[in-house]
Amino acid sequence: MIVCSCNVLSDGAVRSCLSSGPGCPRTPAQVYACLGCSPKCGRCARTIREIMRTALGEDIPAIEPAHACTTACASACTLVKLQRAEERVEA
Repeated sequence: MIVCSCNVLSDGAVRSCLSSGPGCPRTPAQVYACLGCSPKCGRCARTIREIMRTALGEDIPAIEPAHACTTACASACTLVKLQRAEERVEA
């Protein structure tokens, strides 16, 4: 089922980037980044969050920890690049 019309993302694509543990995306924006795109209109964020809750079998924390990509998405993940840029600015 397509959950994001803007980026043509399916529920299967969202589930494919999820795994338990600290390396798992914790926000819809992190899911987008790991899938190599970014949110456009934002209407699908609630659906993506619900898929995340169901797939992970847990509540997604209200305050998400820093993102740590899994090996599968680290090479293309814009969050890693953003995180590194923020670290350079703070230093």
